[in-house]
Amino acid sequence: MNNLDLKKFNFHLLIIDDDQKIRLLLKKFLENNGFRVSDAENTDEAKKIMESLIFDLLVVDIMMPGQNGLDFLKEIRQTSEIPILMLTAMSDPEDRLDGLEIGADDYMTKPFEPRELLLRIQNILKRFTSNAIERANNDETNFGPFSFNLKSSNLYKNKIPVHLTTSEQKLLNCFCKAPNKPFSREDIKNELGGNIENRSIDVAIARIRRKIEIDQRYPIYLQTVRGIGWMLQTHSEKINQYNL
Repeated sequence: MNNLDLKKFNFHLLIIDDDQKIRLLLKKFLENNGFRVSDAENTDEAKKIMESLIFDLLVVDIMMPGQNGLDFLKEIRQTSEIPILMLTAMSDPEDRLDGLEIGADDYMTKPFEPRELLLRIQNILKRFTSNAIERANNDETNFGPFSFNLKSSNLYKNKIPVHLTTSEQKLLNCFCKAPNKPFSREDIKNELGGNIENRSIDVAIARIRRKIEIDQRYPIYLQTVRGIGWMLQTHSEKINQYNL
């Protein structure tokens, strides 16, 4: 997996730092090295952006007005395993250890060399992608904090079982077998052998969303595809697209 060409995956990064100069410099540097990059000046802005976009890695400064980076990291780790690299002007090893204990994937002290930051980001993403490929080969579909086992049709959130009815299991299994692919009602009926009515599909989707979405009005995972139907949005399209 060390030979993975990361540019093929079109990774999307989010930089969270109250220093506009650092944000813009990093954004330009990382975009020049093949990444899509968004930025936010504080954690409130970052959380709003993350309600509608899925990111592959976060670069988070610790010392920011309002919620600091460590508290943000702690909050994110309650629901997500997204890779997070912390930036800080602190040089005390204890401060770095605090971040790593909470769940940071790596740590850099300001000032830093952008090339080193790039290498650390690449190493994190290679490790994360390798793990995702291994899980995909083990009949699991992962999205956010959720993992769905295709053999048992069991859903887990942060490794804790989530109860699903039989109809919910069958429908989610349908989406998880082909993540990031839109399904129409007819597609779903064909996948399930025609043993489900339109109303039952709508009800099951609404119930699944109540169990996996933060806000059902703005679903991140089980999304509506206008003019077609629905699809399960995960990170794995970057893997499936290149048949890795």
